[in-house]
Amino acid sequence: MAARRLSCLLSRSLSASSSSSSGSASLLLSQGRRVNRFSTAAATEELIIPPVQISHTQHLINGQFVDAASGKTFPAYDPRTGEVIAHVAEGDAEDINRAVAAARKAFDEGPWPKMSAYERSRILLRFADLVEKHSEELAALETWNNGKPYEQALHAELPMLARLFHYYAGWADKIHGLTVPADGKYHVQTLHEPIGVAGQIIPWNFPLLMFAWKVGPALACGNTIVLKSAEQTPLTALYVAKLFQEAGLPPGVLNVVSGDGPTAGAPLASHMDVDKVAFTGSTDTGKIILELAARSNLKPVTLELGGKSPFIICEDADIDHAVELAHFALFFNQGQCCCAGSRTFVHERVYDEFIEKAKARAVKRVVGDPFKKGVEQGPQIDNEQFEKVLRYIRAGIDSDATLECGGGRLGSKGYFIEPTVFSNVKDDMLIAKDEIFGPVQSILKFKELDEVVRRANATRYGLAAGVFTRNIDTANYLTRALRAGTVWVNCFDVFDAAIPFGGYKMSGIGREKGIYSLHNYLQVKAVVTPLKNPAWL
Repeated sequence: MAARRLSCLLSRSLSASSSSSSGSASLLLSQGRRVNRFSTAAATEELIIPPVQISHTQHLINGQFVDAASGKTFPAYDPRTGEVIAHVAEGDAEDINRAVAAARKAFDEGPWPKMSAYERSRILLRFADLVEKHSEELAALETWNNGKPYEQALHAELPMLARLFHYYAGWADKIHGLTVPADGKYHVQTLHEPIGVAGQIIPWNFPLLMFAWKVGPALACGNTIVLKSAEQTPLTALYVAKLFQEAGLPPGVLNVVSGDGPTAGAPLASHMDVDKVAFTGSTDTGKIILELAARSNLKPVTLELGGKSPFIICEDADIDHAVELAHFALFFNQGQCCCAGSRTFVHERVYDEFIEKAKARAVKRVVGDPFKKGVEQGPQIDNEQFEKVLRYIRAGIDSDATLECGGGRLGSKGYFIEPTVFSNVKDDMLIAKDEIFGPVQSILKFKELDEVVRRANATRYGLAAGVFTRNIDTANYLTRALRAGTVWVNCFDVFDAAIPFGGYKMSGIGREKGIYSLHNYLQVKAVVTPLKNPAWL
């Protein structure tokens, strides 16, 4: 139900934006290669003042909002302008030590793991209710610090945030072991116990949803947490941490530290008193996390990492629908999505038609102030990501891919990039191999199913894939042949609290969401007891 609701909300947003964008920009023809027609709101319009106050900028440690031990702060930015909107406590190893000590005490001595599972469930439910009550403020803060469209944050992501905690609240009192038959006169049972102190590191592209993916299952299982927010987007994690306090979460159970990866994330991953680490982010950083965990106390690690997901459009596809879906699969969230359908494979028989319609859809995309109704695309997260995306666009041009539209900056301030489409992309080009994490669609041609499977799988990643066909035999063949953790058939980016998410190969270790995520936060203990004169075995 939640997946259908999320998909419908996003579809309605896309349809409304598409219909409202036709008169929003001018048409520019240049050398027959480039067609641009985008909203120039980023450069010309007055920006909306966000309807929310920034009230929490300190760490949350042991139930108290406190300054960094060093007294240092770092700036949080509005990506619409690049201007500073807050100064946030800058965590380092000492702050991590204090947070871990609080989490350790709350686990070893505090009430949370000893509390009845039913009472833990009630606190999670109260928190979910508070999220719904404060959804407008949370969506505004998310948009202000991240740049994603406010309508997306409010109508798609905040309902999913609440839904995830309702889901894990339901699991809290349903976690149990088994009675196991054994050879001989023994009673054997398994206990599922919380793993202890969980270190969690979340990314900047979906700050609130990644908070839920990590915190929900960990708390449902009875663990305590030290969470490091992304340095680009620290504000919403601190806001919802305050809501957890209001819901009755005991001090020390959830601790939130803001700071950079090397100075706060690394000390957390390598801490000897942290029992487990969960990380979402880039594959290169995931390698570092895994190494730090192994070199310290060999703590278990779950990783949700990068992707270069194929989106395969077969010759029997409804082209108009496929164009819209492929557009959404790539450009959603400014292209800043680890499972983005960033390699669009199109069958040669429909390739030319698809290119023309994909280009037309991209040039109608409304880019501007994400607080404005009807805007589909806001700015990239920061200058570093902005420049990285532009470098990949230049690499695509230099490698002789055909630039169908876009390719440049939009506006004179902030981090807005024109929706960009490349055709005639080859497998060995950087734009077809690397995770760009921006609004750049690469379209490749294929002829045979066996060929496209081989090419789709020829990547170090394996996070997700999309298949668009009317033929059930084709769908069944491709879903089993593609080496990816999620395969969407005739849809894309359908998420639900119960649907597991994670990758093959270098896209990660383990799964988020659903029953599978509970396994990340539990230890299994076997208990064996002799039986004297048992009535049965």
